[in-house]
Amino acid sequence: MNEPVFLRACRGESVEHVPVWFMRQAGRSLPEYRALRGTGSILDVIADPALACEVTLQPVRRYGVDAAVLFSDIVVPFHAIGFGVDVVPGRGPVIAHPFASDADLDRLRDLTSDDISPVTRTVQLVVEQLARTNTPLIGFAGAPFTVASYLVEGGPTRDFAVIKSLMHADPALFNQLLERITAITITFLRAQVQHGARALQLFDSWAGALTRDEYERFALPATMRVFEGIANLGVPTILFGVGTGELLDLMATSGSGVVGIDWHVDLDEGRRRVGHLPVQGNLDPARCVSGVELALDATRDVLRRAGTDAGHIFNLGHGVLPSTDPTVLEAVVRLVHEEGRAGVK
Repeated sequence: MNEPVFLRACRGESVEHVPVWFMRQAGRSLPEYRALRGTGSILDVIADPALACEVTLQPVRRYGVDAAVLFSDIVVPFHAIGFGVDVVPGRGPVIAHPFASDADLDRLRDLTSDDISPVTRTVQLVVEQLARTNTPLIGFAGAPFTVASYLVEGGPTRDFAVIKSLMHADPALFNQLLERITAITITFLRAQVQHGARALQLFDSWAGALTRDEYERFALPATMRVFEGIANLGVPTILFGVGTGELLDLMATSGSGVVGIDWHVDLDEGRRRVGHLPVQGNLDPARCVSGVELALDATRDVLRRAGTDAGHIFNLGHGVLPSTDPTVLEAVVRLVHEEGRAGVK
């Protein structure tokens, strides 16, 4: 069976059509997800392998995307080790007792296979279903800085004052924190591949809050250690962050095989900044909430900027917005497959 176009594009190879998938393609924007989930916590869905498998597969069936992405959350491994994490609807991850001192390092114990058995079982179930169409599953985790931001701040933040204060006032403790997070992240990613995931994405969602110097000193080294820890798995890797246009050249040195580009940077400029590496992106998610024609116009602009050189995976510049009409994304997938030219032979 031929290797899927998504995997080939991640390696900068020629493809029959430009591959496409969407961050947050599973979940809130799909009526079938809302009907299935009910009112429980997202962590309850993730802990139920049969349910999480179905949610993962829903967008693959509806959109005809070239890859599935595991239905999970970046805080799952930290919830699994008992750090005190919940995901609050409308807010996101919330930490009952945020990380504040070296005494909290002991709360970040090693991750075991038993801790994440529901996740690995979900991966197995999804892979069994996807084998029929040779569609790859993308596993993922949060990058160390982004995870540390949640653990230290206690939840989502706009100013990152607490994490930056720790970073600059006590860099030794900050580095110890990132070392623990890095070890847990590597274990989590390796387990997903060992159970069938064929690509991995690392979400450094909040790296854009850092200056170039801060990113290079405090975040990039831990990110590099994550990629070093999974390098021998032989699967494509993607690094993505929001607001990271000024960091793209540094992200390209992380060891990831693909760099995700958000919507703040035009894709042709993004390709220039990352050099020879394949890229993923970068339609503004907001362009998909005002009807099909506006979304398709914006999609054509991204495809034009992607050019004809190999190594482009079409995606949004962040996740699908909850108010998105699924029929718009269906039309975007069709257009990318029909008109995309990057690497198409």
